Amino acid sequence: HTRCLSDWSSDVCSSDLDYGIIRAEKEMLPIIPHPFKLVVRQVKTEEGYKADPSALKQLDVIRKLLNQAGSVIICTDAAREGELIARYILEYLGYTKETKRLWISSLTEKSIREGFNNLKSSREFDNLYRAAKARREADWVVGMNASLSLSMAAGKSNYSLGRVQTPALAMICRRYLDNRDFVAKPYYLLQLRTTKAGEELVMTCAEKYDTPQSLDMTRKKVYEEKTAKVVQVEKKQVSEEAPLLYDLTALQRSANTKLGLTAEQTLDIAQKLYEFGYISYPRTGCGYITEDIFEQVPSLIALLKQHPRFARHAENLCSRILNRHCVNDSKMTDHHGLIITENFPQNLSLDEQNIYSMIAGRMLEAFSGKCLKKTLSVQADCNGVSFGIKGCQINVPGWRGIYNEPGEKEEESLLPEFKEGETLPVLGIDTLARKTKPQPIFTEASLLAAMEGCGRELDDEKEREAMKDSGLGTPATRAGIIELLIARHYVERSGRSLIPTPKGLEVYDIVKEKMIANVSMTGRWECALHEIETGKVPTETFTGSINSYASQITSELLAMKLDHPDLPRCNCPKCGEGTVTIYNKVAKCDDPDCGFLLFRTFNGRELTDNQMLLLLQGKRTGYLKFTSKKGKKYEASLELDDNYKIDITFKDNKPKK
Repeated sequence: HTRCLSDWSSDVCSSDLDYGIIRAEKEMLPIIPHPFKLVVRQVKTEEGYKADPSALKQLDVIRKLLNQAGSVIICTDAAREGELIARYILEYLGYTKETKRLWISSLTEKSIREGFNNLKSSREFDNLYRAAKARREADWVVGMNASLSLSMAAGKSNYSLGRVQTPALAMICRRYLDNRDFVAKPYYLLQLRTTKAGEELVMTCAEKYDTPQSLDMTRKKVYEEKTAKVVQVEKKQVSEEAPLLYDLTALQRSANTKLGLTAEQTLDIAQKLYEFGYISYPRTGCGYITEDIFEQVPSLIALLKQHPRFARHAENLCSRILNRHCVNDSKMTDHHGLIITENFPQNLSLDEQNIYSMIAGRMLEAFSGKCLKKTLSVQADCNGVSFGIKGCQINVPGWRGIYNEPGEKEEESLLPEFKEGETLPVLGIDTLARKTKPQPIFTEASLLAAMEGCGRELDDEKEREAMKDSGLGTPATRAGIIELLIARHYVERSGRSLIPTPKGLEVYDIVKEKMIANVSMTGRWECALHEIETGKVPTETFTGSINSYASQITSELLAMKLDHPDLPRCNCPKCGEGTVTIYNKVAKCDDPDCGFLLFRTFNGRELTDNQMLLLLQGKRTGYLKFTSKKGKKYEASLELDDNYKIDITFKDNKPKK
């Protein structure tokens, strides 16, 4: 079962502890395991890190099944990561017999039966496995060594770098700094007011003027004019194709823009709807479906006749020939575009209803006809100065009729009929003062779009082609990357905007010129991995280049001289050996065996450096003012108890005699 195997894939992994490294030193870097080890997923306990009991239980089930099986068929996703999942599990459990491979991209009964009737030898996919394994190990080598090197250079243990997270951080920081440092420049526009068929119209000069002086020169030419002559009338019939089905990234972008949901919230909701059996597999990067899936579409659309929002549209669509532009077997990847299933939902939460309706609405749009428009562009000359106006009329709404939202109505601006050579009266000439604007700070929606399309900006054609269908990260991992940057305190949410923290800007400033912060690294990797998949290049060639890069980035980061701010420090009250440093959010012992941690925020109040030092030195603070969750105010003093937790003593507020 694909989902179960996807979960099990995280049950076998490795960390630096698995190679006997308890505390890394500069001399050990770069750490390049040979060979890499697979161990059961670890969880933190009071006795240290232990194998996760649930992972052990799952792996034991598979081991018993393998021992009982006469043959094994690999049925994980038909892609690089799906191949790696199965091979890792079989390798860890020591299964070495011949296996078959089910290779399908659709999960209908027809497709599954055809797949089982045409099973392939797993050996046909050895190169795919080698590419997946090389990518996973390369991520480990680069991420581990870069993170350790930067932490050592900075004298802090909480820095993290990675092939995907660091370019994503760089994108956020660059956009924020460009926006913050942007200097707005004024510019001016000239407008002509006229009338046609009893309606007042405003025509705009195409040229933008940088100074009031240049504007005045043109304005004087037309100021005394009484008429303008129509010199060009251009009419066009425009056909606008319906959108493709949602993939996960497109759904997350729309939900962030329309509903204010984070990418992770959207993924979680879609996952629930999938588990309830209401929608297809959500972690897809494809907007297409296959021919056999298309056979089910009419019955799925008919199901929406009972949807309160889309009943009329579903009824209309059932009597028409469906648009097939998103039906293409050749463009299918691991999973098809998001569609509803034959199970109509009941008793959903508001957010679940909204996400389901977005998927259902997009599905109706995708299979509706094209939107047909008539556009009109008019140019008029007033004493040698050209003014223009544009209009649009929707003749056949097509897919746009599904929502017909206010924003789309505004796109329709009707104009009266014009003829070339006719004269228009000039009612007045107006000037408008404007200012240039910076690109807006990233929201999750715009960042997801940038991550998805960042490969298009690469100069190298091979790298650009390799990233054409992938971008930075995958649809399933992009939400996690955003949450990881927030968890690392590199980025924080401010409304719907993503703002880098001082820590994030500090990391960006260190690595902004390095390859690890550049999306072209992913492009180069994808090129090399594709050549491994096709058998053109041996894995060792790619691995050798990654190991060389790990040595290079390690040396560069360790050689850097970083400014260390004078943070408050004192001896650790718990172990007595280490030094506790007070950071922005937490006070932490530098001895990893100790693990002492004290958060700066307590009961909603942020403690000062002096108050933190009093606690760490075993002293009691003065009485501090707090507000309970119910809004009640109180005063209390704080000190550390014998377990190094904060103990609170309330102030007696009774009046003294």
